[in-house]
Amino acid sequence: MRALIQRVTDASVTVSGETIGQINAGLLILVCAMPDDDYDTAKQLALKISKLRLFKDDADKMNLSVIQTGGSALVVSQFTLAADTSRGNRPGFSGAAKPDIAETLNLQFASALRDLNIPVQTGQFGADMSVALTNDGPVTLWLDTGT
Repeated sequence: MRALIQRVTDASVTVSGETIGQINAGLLILVCAMPDDDYDTAKQLALKISKLRLFKDDADKMNLSVIQTGGSALVVSQFTLAADTSRGNRPGFSGAAKPDIAETLNLQFASALRDLNIPVQTGQFGADMSVALTNDGPVTLWLDTGT
């Protein structure tokens, strides 16, 4: 799986003018399932993200995880993270998992975060979503479970 993680002071996702997911301080996680991913991959990514020390401690150092700060996660499926731009000007997305598999893996990933006691909100798989966020820092990381 591939994820783009942003530390946020707030984030929300809207579909057809209706806010369907919203968090205060925590992590916006844009996630893309890849063809070889499975449930174990989703759990591995959730565990890694839960332990990342991305939040400031009393000494102003990035030493705290989202769990330690009581933060939340907004998980939004984004197949475009699998874009191949090596040829031409139109990105190819054949590197992403098929939609039925991707939807299941995204739900499993969100569930794995919840199992780690992280409050989770989600976007709507396959929908045309508007995502709003205030990036804190800014802090943005790219994670691949394959590397």
